Amino acid sequence: MSVYMASTAVEKIISDKVGKSVTAGEFVECPVDFAYCHDGTGVLVIDALKRMGVDRIKDPDSFSIVFDHSVPPYSDQAATLQARVRRFAREQGLKKFHDMGEGICHQVVPEKGYVAPGMVVFGADSHTCTLGSFGLFSTGVGATDLAFILATGKTWMKVPETLRVECNGVLSEAVSSKDLVLEITRIIGTDGATYKALEFAGEAVREMSQSSRMTMSNMAVEMGAKTGFIEADEKTFAFLGRDGKRFSSDPGAIRERIEVDAGSLEPCAACPGSVANVKPLREVEGVHVDQAFLGSCTNGRYEDLYEAARILRGRKVHEDTRMIVVPASKAVHMKAQRDGLLDIFLEAGAMVGVTGCGPCLGVHMGVIGENEVAVSTSNRNFVGRMGARSSSVYLASPQTVAASAVEGKLTDPRRFLR
Repeated sequence: MSVYMASTAVEKIISDKVGKSVTAGEFVECPVDFAYCHDGTGVLVIDALKRMGVDRIKDPDSFSIVFDHSVPPYSDQAATLQARVRRFAREQGLKKFHDMGEGICHQVVPEKGYVAPGMVVFGADSHTCTLGSFGLFSTGVGATDLAFILATGKTWMKVPETLRVECNGVLSEAVSSKDLVLEITRIIGTDGATYKALEFAGEAVREMSQSSRMTMSNMAVEMGAKTGFIEADEKTFAFLGRDGKRFSSDPGAIRERIEVDAGSLEPCAACPGSVANVKPLREVEGVHVDQAFLGSCTNGRYEDLYEAARILRGRKVHEDTRMIVVPASKAVHMKAQRDGLLDIFLEAGAMVGVTGCGPCLGVHMGVIGENEVAVSTSNRNFVGRMGARSSSVYLASPQTVAASAVEGKLTDPRRFLR
């Protein structure tokens, strides 16, 4: 009889790491396979290490820093902080340091093949849950916790319960994984999965590309979850360029599950103020849009740019709307450039920004002004998230953002693909 009988995939990963069978609710001290942070949290991690009296981190080869939040820096203060992180990386002999222009940490780390299925990964950013789409356990922590991991190679955690989301059917054309995960967020709410592992499964997930799966897992934290797990398969290995340990949940191990009819979904949008305030696009069509943003760790990958370019090809961004496109990584940017997607965006009147987080976090490269409205492929629409507190953000798919940019108002993208 297997020692892991009737266990969830996440329980199995953590059990494999700690060397004994664990179950949800247990507190464990767990070795960590890989950790990372960015320019925004890097300084806080360095300060925490200093307070701990740690001069050398335990394993520089299992740690990466990726500059993505303010690239290029928007102020002399930001530049000074980045210089400090740069010096730290040099002093520690960090080989997996990626300076400005490489991309967003959650995109660069898997692109470089730093992680593999079955690993335990921690990052000093809440959207570290994105990497759960690669069949591993990943979650975000604060700078002090990450510093402890860098000093010791391990951390403590409570093993999370698993909530399985069964996505039945196949998504229709012009309906993307972003529409699906927004619908799931509407059902679960912003705190319905607090401290749980969301496990996305079903035909719709199996049929998705690895990039679309990353969009699903990316937004797990918006429901309060620790991670967004998806079982690894050949698509996973192809993306990472490496093999790993495959884990799946045993029948009967998961006590809580919901089902979503993915095949019946239509394009939707999360309306201002809450990620869970999701409505079918037909109910909000016609709202004027001042800015359309295509990018972020949620939807800045090649397939997102490709789908938006299908709509923008031969068309113009509306004269009362501006559009900003920010590829998620240098690799995405270069492929989009080689394939002519950037030409399509520029000819349509869009701007193409420097690879990174862009205006998602609301500090530079496209913040929105008083009472302005944005439609964005990013993951948060809190009050003031992308600029002025009186501004509004609608979250939507790349297809919807592109169609809305052309019309100058929220628009159902299906009419552009008929």
